[in-house]
Amino acid sequence: MFSEYPLSDRLLKALEQLSITTPTEVQEATLPPALEGKDLLVAAETGSGKTLAFLVPVLQRCIDQSKPSAGTRGLILTPTRELAEQVAKMCEGLAAFTQIKVQTVCGGENWSNQTARLRKNPEILVGTPGRLKEHLERNTLDFDDLEYLVLDEADRMLDMGFRDEVTFITERCSAERQTLLLSATLSNANIGSLIKKVLKDPEKLQLSTAQDAVQSIKQQIILADHPGHKEKLLNYLLEHENYDKAVVFCNTRAYAEQLADKLNRTELRTGLLHGELDQPERNRIMKLLREGKINILVATDVAARGLDIEGIDLVVNFDMARKGDEHVHRIGRTGRQGRDGLAICLIQQNEWNLMASIQRYLKIKFEQRTLPGLTGHYKGPEKLKSNGKAVGKKRPKKKSDAKGAKAKPKSRERDQKVIGKRRPASAATSLGDGSMPFGKRKPSAD
Repeated sequence: MFSEYPLSDRLLKALEQLSITTPTEVQEATLPPALEGKDLLVAAETGSGKTLAFLVPVLQRCIDQSKPSAGTRGLILTPTRELAEQVAKMCEGLAAFTQIKVQTVCGGENWSNQTARLRKNPEILVGTPGRLKEHLERNTLDFDDLEYLVLDEADRMLDMGFRDEVTFITERCSAERQTLLLSATLSNANIGSLIKKVLKDPEKLQLSTAQDAVQSIKQQIILADHPGHKEKLLNYLLEHENYDKAVVFCNTRAYAEQLADKLNRTELRTGLLHGELDQPERNRIMKLLREGKINILVATDVAARGLDIEGIDLVVNFDMARKGDEHVHRIGRTGRQGRDGLAICLIQQNEWNLMASIQRYLKIKFEQRTLPGLTGHYKGPEKLKSNGKAVGKKRPKKKSDAKGAKAKPKSRERDQKVIGKRRPASAATSLGDGSMPFGKRKPSAD
């Protein structure tokens, strides 16, 4: 029970109002060292309760030591705007019976309005790296009084190319801060150097692996001949599978737009989410999905992290994720907190080896299925290596002579010298009057 921890009555009252009474595994492991002020490195699966695990300690610190004249006291960095909005909403709920103010700082919002809200000096900021860096550069923010820094989904921020922004921000935070770095996966090869830069003697809590994160999710593959065939398979799945809400992932914005447009021409209630949409539009789509006014979301990887929506039972990878960690986060939109989920990948010939590598990463084998009347010509590779990868055809050996030497290439006729033969008149370099030949001369008039 949360009442067993040294928490303020105001926090306990907020938890009760949110119907949160029993801590999850990640919360039980994180709260004691976090409340003691230790730096933490936490790996826990999606939907395990990481958000509350880092919000409760920062709010407790603000309650314990009121500093109304201080600047920003808590900063939470997230890779996407959607995740920032969700974290801020949870933080506001937990701070309902306090005077603590929370503000999001994300791109896609009006700069003047955002700056005006920041002048009210909120204690806790939740934001994305790009916009926060911009505020620091323009001196509309400073983190000299920062006491608590959280890097949520840190590996995703690196994958999205935010290393420079994250480094810029952390270098401008107070050196006396407490830092927590959290993610569903910590296998990113680049994260090691970031950990050394931002954490001081951290306590590592490895509560789950990528394999643990997908245990409650049934994973299937369906083979496809081409994108048009994939579209037919997708339509069948969305019309016949039993689900409340579904998310369809594409690798590119252009194809996500095209696919959403095609689905909307049918009776399927579909929304579109990608990184180029402005924030009001993204918020509108998310609201429609939460309220059930649409039940299918076509998205790029911007939705792979940060979507915590009740009722997502089905995830379809129209395009296979490019790496194992991203696959884990995509399918993690379903099967959350131990509930069952279904994830289906549509696989073309050029995606087989990528699919096989993700199988090895997760140490599982995907179930292969077919759909009635939609079986394609592609049946998978004819030969497989022991690791599941397709074996390519061997190149034919080059011809060689009896001694094993490579055959000499045939020389071109124009390269051969003409020896002992007179050049034809058309090949002469001059016509006597200094002009060069361009073809046959016209006969003279006389």
